Amino acid sequence: MSEAEQVVERTEAPAAPGDDRGGLARGRRVVLAVVGGAALMAVGGLLATTLVKSPAQVAAETGPPAQGALTADVEWRVLAQTVVMRGTVVADQSVAVSPQGVRSGEGAGAALVTKLPLKAGDPVTAGQLIAEVSGRPVFTLHGAQPMYRDLKPGATGDDVAQLQQALRELGHGTGGDAKGVFGAGTKAALAARYRAIGYEPLPAVADGGAALKSAREAVRSATWAVEDASSPTGPAGAPAEGGSGKGGATPGPGATASPGVGSGPGPGAIAGSGRELARARQSLGEARAALAAAEAADGPMLPTAETVFLGSFPARVSSVGARAGSPVAGPVLTLSGGELVVEAYLKDDKRQLLRAGMTVVISSELSGTDVRGKVAVVATERSAAQPAGAQPQQDPGQNPKGGGSGGTGGGGADLGYRMVVSADQPLPAGFAGQDVRLTIESAATDGEALVVPVTAVSAGTDGRTVVTAVSAEGTQRRIEVRTGTTGDGFVAVTPAQAGALAAGTKVVIGVAPRETRGKTK
Repeated sequence: MSEAEQVVERTEAPAAPGDDRGGLARGRRVVLAVVGGAALMAVGGLLATTLVKSPAQVAAETGPPAQGALTADVEWRVLAQTVVMRGTVVADQSVAVSPQGVRSGEGAGAALVTKLPLKAGDPVTAGQLIAEVSGRPVFTLHGAQPMYRDLKPGATGDDVAQLQQALRELGHGTGGDAKGVFGAGTKAALAARYRAIGYEPLPAVADGGAALKSAREAVRSATWAVEDASSPTGPAGAPAEGGSGKGGATPGPGATASPGVGSGPGPGAIAGSGRELARARQSLGEARAALAAAEAADGPMLPTAETVFLGSFPARVSSVGARAGSPVAGPVLTLSGGELVVEAYLKDDKRQLLRAGMTVVISSELSGTDVRGKVAVVATERSAAQPAGAQPQQDPGQNPKGGGSGGTGGGGADLGYRMVVSADQPLPAGFAGQDVRLTIESAATDGEALVVPVTAVSAGTDGRTVVTAVSAEGTQRRIEVRTGTTGDGFVAVTPAQAGALAAGTKVVIGVAPRETRGKTK
């Protein structure tokens, strides 16, 4: 056969058996691909039906669910009503020293600060020199009563007794002076105190001693008059009245001459001599009384402007308001003494809630410290801010525990009712001047009691006060109660039926979104 015939024969030859199997495999793959695509389309359709929602369906699903009960547990504890406010830590006695009316001698002008040995923060002890004004000292003494008058020899009163006690505490005895009487012993003690700080006291009688000198001369003259009237020779060595001496001496004054040698005095002479002696003795008594009065009035005095009484020591200088050479136009310095207390001012609403003796928690945010204390004083009158430049030397209402009933000042802004809180333990020195938080228990239950939130209590149409208890299954029941002390959003309750309410029971205080709602019983 030729090559062309061989090629044609090979081309027309039938397929081998292996070629039939390859076609069937291809067919199966096509069928599987079609089935898989259909399955994917079915799944995609199902997913689309779950994710794609109509507007009506979206609105239905986003609507508010059914409301359920919001509950809280009944508690068994002490319930206290508290008042929270701010206060400032200050010393329990603060005195603005403004020495007005200093007596510095003749020709003195306006009062000037001539020495100021202290600065703010310095400690102050009793008897210490704290300032000098126009050459005169200002020093401290121990006592709760403020100075309100100059104390001079012969004065009496409680303020004199306070001065005597203060001088004795400094080691200056007052001798035999009675309590509250400014006598010779008190004069000596006061003069010693002035000398101890390097000054001489001012005289109580500023006449250079003229009155005392005059009184002494009067006593001397009266004494001589009594001696002359009682002398047998009469005044200036003359013979006795009505008598005759040797050598025919002439009769003395007031004698009646009678004839004959050795004649005795007449009745008129004797009467005149007696009257002169009695009058001379009377004049002597009066002169001695005047001298005693002059001596009692003479001596050192304690001017109001030269001393400051503080209730406790050591004290400290809170502030200095002047410098050497400046005129005295207000407080030269302010002294603080005693323990630290907290001062606050109340408005009318809080004034009605608070009273002395209530428990207080004093909280310092700076140090993170809490200190317990009590309300010491609540003023009965409103206080006003002191106008600038009008501070007194001492506040007569001060006492060692920050007392005083308050009172309105002259033209200052209204501050409210002054309240003073004292700590059970002394406040740390670092509290001084701080603005602190006061939490005051204005009311409390007598021991532990059942307590629920105020919103748990409601009044029914029958007028009964009830709470609604919720069981573990969600069933609700109304329990009649009597209410008591309220405070901090809670109220003490007592069930009308004993045992009907216990600690841990859940009570309804409001409504909250929930899928189901419990049954009401």
